[in-house]
Amino acid sequence: MLGGGRFGSPSEAAPPVRKESFAKAPTVTRHSPSLEQFFSALRGREGLAILDLAGASQANVSILSSLGHRIYSDDFLQTLQETLARGETGPLSAERFLDQCLPLDTGGFHGALLWDRLQFLPPAFLPPAIDRLLAMLHRDAMLLAYFSADEKTATAPCCHYRIADERTLQLIPRGGRLPIQHFNNRALENLFQRFASTKFFLTRDHLREVLVKR
Repeated sequence: MLGGGRFGSPSEAAPPVRKESFAKAPTVTRHSPSLEQFFSALRGREGLAILDLAGASQANVSILSSLGHRIYSDDFLQTLQETLARGETGPLSAERFLDQCLPLDTGGFHGALLWDRLQFLPPAFLPPAIDRLLAMLHRDAMLLAYFSADEKTATAPCCHYRIADERTLQLIPRGGRLPIQHFNNRALENLFQRFASTKFFLTRDHLREVLVKR
């Protein structure tokens, strides 16, 4: 759906979202080197289709539309939370979940803003999610993803991601949850091994930013 709408209706047991400490955290505005390079790859091009898994955001729609692009959005984390709350964690559940969040019939994408969503997927969901992204992305498309770099943390914060400008993000806390998996650089290289290239950015706030080229 164009302009920030959902692909499908909102929707295997997962730890509950923990809101107490993260809900009190303030909005953080920070420079994102991977976002800056993501936009650099779009420069000079118009009419591209961009996938945004942070949920509908007027800020994200506005900035991408102002550059002449189309944005397709889905609240990936909300759909995942509802799926896992039903105890659905197997391969068939993964396919149903992906059909809601990453439907193949939406056509090819020239860029994907995944934010921190992949790190919360159960192990059975992750390989088919990567397969689906490979099928949905045009060749040379850019994919941006974030992963917690603190492997000792018990709970990872979840955020709404709002693009302030082509190099700046606003991170709005939406609670926290236990990451299903931790990813170091080697694990991420393996995860994206079928993509053309993977570039890492390690930030001061223990966030590993990853920019991947299809």
